Amino acid sequence: MFERLVEIICNYVEVEPENVKKESRFMEDLGFTSFDFMSMLGELEDEFDVEIEQKEVADIRTVGEAVAYLESISDEK
Repeated sequence: MFERLVEIICNYVEVEPENVKKESRFMEDLGFTSFDFMSMLGELEDEFDVEIEQKEVADIRTVGEAVAYLESISDEK
């Protein structure tokens, strides 16, 4: 799931895949804007066939946290 998330991240911001780490922060390290981030969430919902809770999104700051969240909601299905 991490590798696929990295591919999606690279569609939204100008960053090389090898520079995306689990501890990378979306806004500070990868250069996401709020709009980029929300757009990416929509794509993640489609890609992984999940529904992302908006209140949960506020706690997601790093790529690793996003992977953990996606895995947790994918497991619930």
